[in-house]
This record gives sequence, C-alpha cells and structure tokens, in this order.
Amino acid sequence: MNARTRIDPLSRDIIRKALHIVRPQFRLDFAGGIHGVPHWSRVWFHGRRLAASMDINPAVLAWFAFLHDSQRHNDGGDPLHGHRAADFALGLRRDGLVGELAPLEFEQLCEAMRLHSDGHTESDPAIIACWDADRLDLGRVGITPRANRLCTPHARMPRTIDAALELSRRHVRRSSWRD
Repeated sequence: MNARTRIDPLSRDIIRKALHIVRPQFRLDFAGGIHGVPHWSRVWFHGRRLAASMDINPAVLAWFAFLHDSQRHNDGGDPLHGHRAADFALGLRRDGLVGELAPLEFEQLCEAMRLHSDGHTESDPAIIACWDADRLDLGRVGITPRANRLCTPHARMPRTIDAALELSRRHVRRSSWRD
C-alpha cells in the first residue's frame, strides 16, 4: 500500500465508529450481503483512491462508504434508502457522532447519499467521488461499470474499471464457496 492509499488514523476511527453504530440496526446480511460490509469496504477502497486523485477529504468518503446503504429495507428496489441514510446521518450529526466534517462537507455527504442511486453524473467533486466509489463496485451484482456513467476521470479509466471488477469478482467467488 502506498502513501496515496494508506488509511489515515481519522478515517480508521470513522470506520470503527460507523460500524459500531450501523451494525446493531442494519436489517440485511451484514457480513456477506450485496449491500453489507463487504460492499462498504470496497466502496471505501475505491473512495480513498478517488479522494487522493481529487484532493478531497477522505473522511467524506469514509462516512459515505459505511452509511450510504445502511438504511436499506431490502436488497432489491428501495428508492428511498439514500434519503433514509442522509436522515440517519443528520441524527448522528445532532448527537455529535459525525463531527469530523466541516459543514459543507457534511452537506455534500448527505447529498451524495440522497442521490447515489439516481444515476446522476454531475455535481461537486466530493459528491461525484462518492457516487463513483459506489458504482465501481457494481461487479458484485454482475454489472460492468460503464465509463460514460462514471463521473471522474480516475474512475473512467479502463484500468480502474478492470481492477474494480476483479476486486468485486474475488468477493463473489469467495462468497459462493461458503454457499
């Protein structure tokens, strides 16, 4: 792991805190589901690379990775899950649990969560980095991310898409061994 992608202590603390908060209330398969912690971990993996390539606070991507699907009611169609995730984050902020982000960064986090499933490709850099971090893990459900549906130059690179697909496929193969 190089300095560009090393997990900083603040992000490590955010991830621990987010997992501690989310796990008790998460309705789906936390450890192996398509919207559980393996997905969130890959979103964070992609997110920290995007944050480094765009000079974005990695804390925004860390919170996004571990909260964006935390309020899903099911693994299928759940069009309001992003809105519920943003509302959940607002409650965490009121309780003093999401204090690492500046006000604008927190607004960007909430906007990214609200709209992450809607297919948008244009917004503030922090928001589009969040969206791309999530979309780069579409391979987990058999979908190859399309460059024209990604938002950032780094995510659109064929080598980034290929590496993301390989990472997703490795998880799917490991999961199928347990079944």
